[in-house]
Formats: sequence, C-alpha cells, structure tokens
Amino acid sequence: MKKLISKVLAGLLLGLSLASGAHAAAGGIEWDKFPKEKMQDMAALQNGAKLFVNYCLNCHSAAYMRYNRMRDLGLTDAQIKGNLMFAAEKVGDTMKVSMDAKQAKDWFGATPPDLTVIARSSASAAKGPGADYLYTYLRSFYRDETKATGWNNLAFPSVAMPHAMWELQGQRAAKFVDEVDPHDASKKIHVFKGYEQLTPGTMDARQFDSAMGDLVAYLQWMGEPAQAQRFRLGVMVLMFLLVFTVFAWRLNASYWKDVK
Repeated sequence: MKKLISKVLAGLLLGLSLASGAHAAAGGIEWDKFPKEKMQDMAALQNGAKLFVNYCLNCHSAAYMRYNRMRDLGLTDAQIKGNLMFAAEKVGDTMKVSMDAKQAKDWFGATPPDLTVIARSSASAAKGPGADYLYTYLRSFYRDETKATGWNNLAFPSVAMPHAMWELQGQRAAKFVDEVDPHDASKKIHVFKGYEQLTPGTMDARQFDSAMGDLVAYLQWMGEPAQAQRFRLGVMVLMFLLVFTVFAWRLNASYWKDVK
C-alpha cells in the first residue's frame, strides 16, 4: 500500500513539474510564425536534418525515429551513412544519443528531452502550433552571465539549455528597460526592447532565421513523417465521397421516381 501511495505521489509531482515546464515554455514573448512553406521544400527538410544531427543530436535523442526514414526526404542510404550518422552503425537504428542520461542530468540539471514529437507536444491552445514556439525559441537566445550556462531565452526564461548554435548566430545581448505597469501605475515592469549584437556569427540574421526554419520543418516532419501522405490520401477520399454522393443522389431519385 505504501508503495502504491508513493507511486501516486510521484506521478502527481511529475505531472506538476511537466505542467510548470509547459507553462514556462508558453510564457515569455509572443511567438513568431513558422514559415510553413518549408514543409513542402525537400531541400529545406534535408538541411534541417543536417542541422538536427550536428547540433541537437549531441544531447537530445529522437529515439522513436529511425535513420532510414529519412529516405522519404530523398536521401539514399549512402548519404544518410556518410553525412547524418554519428552515433549509430546501421541505417535501421533509432536516433539515440550516446551521452549518458545521469551525466546529462548532472551537467544540465535535467535530462534533455527526446525530440521525436517535440513540435507536436509544444503546441499551445492560447499561442498556436508547436512549430511557431520552436521557431521563436531557437531564435531568442541571448547572453546572460547570471545563468549557469551563460545564456537565457526570451521564449523560455531561465532555460537550462545553452545556445547550441551561437557560432551560427553570433552572441547577442538583450536590451530591457523599466516602464510603468499599465495595470498598476505604482509598479514598474521589465520590458524587452531588442537585441544588441556582441559578436558576429557565420550567418547573418536572414540566413540564421532561414536555417532555423529548416530545422523546425524537420522537427515538425519528424513528429509525423506520413503527414503529407495523410493529407494527399484525405483529399482523395473526399473526392471519392463527393463523386459517390452524386451517384447515390441520382440513383435515389431514379429509384423513387415512380413511387407516389
């Protein structure tokens, strides 16, 4: 009985922690719109896959995705092995990370989450699709020496994750000013007023935004690789039902025309 109670309490605590994490992720700034056209761009998806294995798969796993599924992105087994596989031996292996979970928790304070369905799980009823959140989050890092990692994020304040792609974007500082709270004139609030570029990256702002769009497109695709096929099948089913409805309607009229 004691074990059962302890398990229930542990489950409640886990649920509360996840809820607080989701609330934190949903907080911060308004989300930017993810460029949805990249979902139809095979080159963008391939570049997103490359960014994922080079910058995300070092700490985060995608344990429910197999490398060979990237054949759907127009890649051959040779291309997958030569350019995208660093922690596995066979293209049929799942995209697991080689870092030990206990070490990850010691270094970051929490085990980095699996990213297989991160785009779907990050969605918010109030703010929009998870792809919008990820697109905003990846572009909202800034230097903050008060944090253990030296980084902070506007979309997820006090996030434990450092800026993995700072070499691409460069280092930025966030500018804040104190303004009167519009709801209470006796208080002041900290308002974000833009970024200051401290050091340049290997990409300019437009190139970095495009690259993050590619990465988010891949994360969105990875959450449901058959999404495009499902859409096409859905359109075909609707067209069939429309044609079938016309035939059924005319057959019904013909059947009942002599009945009074």
